[in-house]
Amino acid sequence: MTLFATIIDTILYLLMAVNSLYLLVFSLASLFPLRQFADRPGLKPQGLKLHRFALLIAAYREDAVIRSTVAECLKQDYPADRYDVVVISDHMRPETNEALRQMGVKLLQVDFEKSTNTKSLRYALEALPQEAYDIALIVDADNVIPSDYLTRLNAAFATGHDVQAIQTHRVAKNLNTTMAYLDAISEEINNSIFRRGHNVLGMASALIGSGMAFRYSLFRELMLTNTSVGGFDRVLEMKLLYRRIFIHYMPDLCIKDEKIQRPENFYNQRRRWLAAQYDSLLEFLAQLPSAVRERKWDFCDKLYQQAAPSRVLMLGFTGVISLVMTLISPMMSIKWWLLLGVILLALCCAIPRRYYSRRLLRAIILVPWSFLLMVANLFRLGEARRRFIHTAHGLPQGAPNQGTPDESPKSE
Repeated sequence: MTLFATIIDTILYLLMAVNSLYLLVFSLASLFPLRQFADRPGLKPQGLKLHRFALLIAAYREDAVIRSTVAECLKQDYPADRYDVVVISDHMRPETNEALRQMGVKLLQVDFEKSTNTKSLRYALEALPQEAYDIALIVDADNVIPSDYLTRLNAAFATGHDVQAIQTHRVAKNLNTTMAYLDAISEEINNSIFRRGHNVLGMASALIGSGMAFRYSLFRELMLTNTSVGGFDRVLEMKLLYRRIFIHYMPDLCIKDEKIQRPENFYNQRRRWLAAQYDSLLEFLAQLPSAVRERKWDFCDKLYQQAAPSRVLMLGFTGVISLVMTLISPMMSIKWWLLLGVILLALCCAIPRRYYSRRLLRAIILVPWSFLLMVANLFRLGEARRRFIHTAHGLPQGAPNQGTPDESPKSE
């Protein structure tokens, strides 16, 4: 190899190695017990402050799933007069809106020319009485929460005023296709590395877009200055961490979320996520020097996450480079194969044991295709910045839900 090629190889290797070790450290950390204020199972609200909850559901063309989601939200064992289900209906059918009114939700109707979750949530926060609620809970239109969800969240927030933000454990609602299975595994890897692993090592959890709760006044203040097209949770997270507000993760409190079922939906969703990732990096990069001076390490860590390539891209590029280097310079390829092994070890440690089955092997076959879709997305981020790319929800007719991945996370 020429000197120039050797230099390029070394630089690429160091960049990939740093991120691979980062994933491995937090993946291994996720295997240890999480000790924090902790969710206290079975704790009832007697003797605790009963916080007033606003369950905010931004629903854009979600006629297929919104009623079942609302029905589950209304089954809480929490006092009915201490929480409201607020649906921000955007481009939903009149009959759906009427059905929601009959269910007793607070229905806010909007008709944005260019719809985004950010706009819907901001509209709700401006329309609702500012002092009416203590906690804002974000629920996606396809989510399902258990009946004790608010009771356990209330207990967590009642442990002290230092608890400002909580991310609960989002698990798959459906495993009806191989793509859904792969998407479920991907989310659990994120839960292990960026939520549980971070909290275990004393660092803030990442947010995920739903199943997240905040002190209402804080959430309102930060969201009213949020103008993101997609990925409002990333911008919100950066704002929280810059203020040194710790984000707790509750691995034993689950919320079910519908997983992507087809490759084209994966392509669109990940394009939106990639655009949001790089947009938030550009928006907050200028604050890095002050964050370093003031030792805001959670903020710096999150900024690093925005700059780092996704796991699929890392896995794919490292695999391709390993193969190419084997043909060009077998000896120099050894370090790349070792690096690929580190990435695979990190991912294997982060996958919950309940996902190790024959279906995992079928899902792995989709990884190269997912890598190609992610590479293609790198050249189409502009569209995701201009408009919100909606992911359609609702299981197709006749599609079996082959197993539910919501066994107790305590066994992970």
